[in-house]
Amino acid sequence: MAGSDRTVVIKGGRIIDETGERLGDVVLRGDEIVDVGPGLTGDEVVDASGCIVAPGLVDLHTHLRQPGKEEAETIESGSRAAVLGGYTAVLAMPNTTPAIDCASVVREVLELGRASLCDVHTSGAITVDRAGEQLAPMAEMAELGVRLFTDDGTGVQDDRLMRRAMEYGRGLGVTLAQHCEVTSLSEGTCMHEGEWSARLGLPGQPAEAEELMVMRDIALARLTGARIHLLHLSTAGSVAMVAAARAGGLAVTAEAAPHHFTLTDACCAEYDATFKVHPPLRTDADVAAVQRGLADDTISAIATDHAPHAPEEKERPFDQAPPGMLGLEYALALAFTQLVDGGSGMSEADVLARLSWQPAAIAAMDRHGRPVAAGSPANLCVIDPDARWTIDASGGASRSRNVPYVGREVRGRVRHTICDGEVVVRDGEAQR
Repeated sequence: MAGSDRTVVIKGGRIIDETGERLGDVVLRGDEIVDVGPGLTGDEVVDASGCIVAPGLVDLHTHLRQPGKEEAETIESGSRAAVLGGYTAVLAMPNTTPAIDCASVVREVLELGRASLCDVHTSGAITVDRAGEQLAPMAEMAELGVRLFTDDGTGVQDDRLMRRAMEYGRGLGVTLAQHCEVTSLSEGTCMHEGEWSARLGLPGQPAEAEELMVMRDIALARLTGARIHLLHLSTAGSVAMVAAARAGGLAVTAEAAPHHFTLTDACCAEYDATFKVHPPLRTDADVAAVQRGLADDTISAIATDHAPHAPEEKERPFDQAPPGMLGLEYALALAFTQLVDGGSGMSEADVLARLSWQPAAIAAMDRHGRPVAAGSPANLCVIDPDARWTIDASGGASRSRNVPYVGREVRGRVRHTICDGEVVVRDGEAQR
């Protein structure tokens, strides 16, 4: 729609953004919002009656698998799942084959992303090949627009190297994101260490494997003044340390994945590898702590950690299967159901903050998460908050099927998604 004089009006919705809530119509021309108010008209009408109109969702943690694992997902299929879930922007993780650790691979991912249904941004690896031995050329990736660097899938184990990365990143004005896992405590494990791992006879990863690295990186952030982001927090101890760090004025943000506020290690009771994920599903107490951290904004973002795997991979024995779950098409509904309806004290506006404008700010995605106002980019989602549906095993638009929520009844479904002024999802169906 960019460059067109034709207008589209999103009609009859309840607008929720960082400025608050109000009723109104939203008029788009090209890739921009041109008017917001009551009783507006346009050349084309998008029905939002009974719905929430919000800035498009932003995912800080998407595994698109391309290059190298296209049988599990491609940038195109992942972007299709994203827009069906209300996302107008996703941040691709760098644990691809080859890793996204240099300018040439960054260019490849960004070029593939230009043909996708939503904005595809990419993170860059902190170290060459994510091997934890030598810093990657972050400056050349930053010149291409990379604003977040991580070795996601593994944490940077070397303390001195991580300090150097933070110092380097501070000079570049970028954020260092950490997969917090001390491998000397986690190697060879496949679930949380506790009652259920003992019952099942499976090697367990203690909460301390995560918490020790959270503690270290907070200390290094204090030392270096770097801006850090902690990926997929899963334990009560981690949440408490982030709360203390933020109270102390450190530039520390954190995210939580839907599975870490909806599922526990008891889900592994049948040895179903669909429930294998890193960090692992934790205890009821940890789930409650993650929910509290989201409610009080200690955890600033809900990130899907969308991690597709080909079916034959997930059909391996539990201890041999790869970790990861799908999330892009389920995160919003799971958050409304668990965090709003489940008694955590969060409102729909709180959930949308964690899914949209707060992650957009963390990733410096300036065209996303903006208030629904004249002059803002036309990146929006329209949500039917009363739609109730049951998650099935199809995997939606993803090439993979590793869905841990099958049979769960949830509330809230995306009706329309608008990316750069183009209606890419209408009435729940992708338009191309």
